[in-house]
Amino acid sequence: MSDYRFVRYETLDEGSIARIYLNRPEARNAQNIGLLRELDEAFQQAEGDERVRVVILGGLGPAFSSGHDLGTAVAREERERYRRPQPAAEGRWHFEWDYYFDNTRRWRDLRKITIAQVQGYCLAAGLMLAWCCDLIVAAQDAVFADVVGTRLGMCGVEYFAHPWEFGPRKAKELLLLGDSITAEEAYQLGMVNRIFPSERLEEETLNLARRIAQLPTMTALLIKQAVNQTLEMQGFYNALKACFNLHQLNHAHWAELTKGQSILGTPEFGVSREWRPILHADKGASGWQPQ
Repeated sequence: MSDYRFVRYETLDEGSIARIYLNRPEARNAQNIGLLRELDEAFQQAEGDERVRVVILGGLGPAFSSGHDLGTAVAREERERYRRPQPAAEGRWHFEWDYYFDNTRRWRDLRKITIAQVQGYCLAAGLMLAWCCDLIVAAQDAVFADVVGTRLGMCGVEYFAHPWEFGPRKAKELLLLGDSITAEEAYQLGMVNRIFPSERLEEETLNLARRIAQLPTMTALLIKQAVNQTLEMQGFYNALKACFNLHQLNHAHWAELTKGQSILGTPEFGVSREWRPILHADKGASGWQPQ
């Protein structure tokens, strides 16, 4: 195992499979900058190891990832340390491009096959980490949601793959309402490849990786390139870049309204920060609750 603070890296099966775990279970694997920097190093370590054919990405503890870390002491200290020198929106644009957008795009294009191993909550930026992988397998208890619209007043996370993963109408529904879908529903949408009992998730994900690792590396790489390049020809990357710019406009809107006090929506402008359970996207119910 390699010496990381926020992730765990190991190789299995004589090095043919690398497994990376997000290692902040006490914070539900919320993504602070240190975690993202180490995750990039771990992915690059696997990329540079000629023995590795498949990379598994999972999360230790009860959740895959609860999204960006917006409040722990570690995150607050890091925001000061890694603050960009450019002022205002320009600095924020560079910061979020580097850590949230370009990182995710680079991991999607890793020249290895990647598998996201998801259990528990996969929320907001947690979706970004799952979506950049080639395959997604889920425990039966997995729950997927992007709540940044309803809870932060934002138009989705920085790597905006929602229409590609959910389809356009389902993407709008889930973003506008902040509701969740189960592993089974994600499977029906084509976002999840396999569903396993929670107690067998790690074992079955490893078995799936072993099957893929038997393919010649050139075959696996060209399959990945063929599918990814098809999406590129359909406008995938350009759409993501355009939506990233909309995300920055959304931040600038809140910064102007709050006179620089917040880059996220606040209660006086109709964005409630009160804790409430994430509702399930039930096709037979509106989920309306009186205010």
